Amino acid sequence: MTANPKRLTGLDTSGKEVPLSLGIKKTNPVVAALTSVAGAVGLVVLWQLVVWVFDIPLYVVPGPADVAASLVNDFDLLLRNVWPTALESGAGFLIGNVVAILLAIVFVHNATLERSLFPVAVVIRTVPIVAIAPVLVLMLGNGYAPKIAIAALISFFPTLVNMVRGFHSADPQAIELFRVLSASQWEIFWKVRAYSSLPFLFSSLKIAATSSVIGAIVAEWIGANQGLGALIIDATFNFRTPLLYSTMVFASLLALGFFFLIGLIERRVVTWEVESSP
Repeated sequence: MTANPKRLTGLDTSGKEVPLSLGIKKTNPVVAALTSVAGAVGLVVLWQLVVWVFDIPLYVVPGPADVAASLVNDFDLLLRNVWPTALESGAGFLIGNVVAILLAIVFVHNATLERSLFPVAVVIRTVPIVAIAPVLVLMLGNGYAPKIAIAALISFFPTLVNMVRGFHSADPQAIELFRVLSASQWEIFWKVRAYSSLPFLFSSLKIAATSSVIGAIVAEWIGANQGLGALIIDATFNFRTPLLYSTMVFASLLALGFFFLIGLIERRVVTWEVESSP
């Protein structure tokens, strides 16, 4: 790339040299948002038309109008069941991420422990969560504990991997400078490693925020009489398909709420990454 790139030109109908446009235009944010909304509305309309045209039974696939009616009529039922899932996923999110961050700190200061325990964490992650859930229910009972444990487990691995990478991403020259200035290990960790790991932390927290909701719902499938997972099972076996879809809408909104909350905190904390983005 040159400092003063030569502009592409052409000739107009009168033979005058004019600059050529490459067809690259900046997208107006309002236009982009309206385009996204129009696309979503179009898909909903198409969904309703398919249900009407092919006369699909309500218990197989409900139309958007049926789902909207369920959201209104079953709102109190949905609201009663969203709180247990929110509690389980929120507590699991906190526990899983705190344990992952603490273990990453241990790993970055002890290479032997990292080499010996990190593969164990990978192996645990490869076991399907639907296979671990019954084991935890048998060990911890049908209360909140197994749901929180599964949500913590599913939140744990992405944060561990990202935080180990984030701590190792610290600038070696900055670490060496702190050592020359007789900084303690705690000062090096807090002012160099922790600082450089923040973008990695929030990337993993965004993944864990949505994964924790999935973990809580899967755990409720195994053994629970309240929560969105239990409501999904009840609606499925009673052929209340509109309620099943509206429950999925509530689960999605809960996960999106966690995701945007983490994004909001990230914008407040990791200001330097926002400034460096194009």
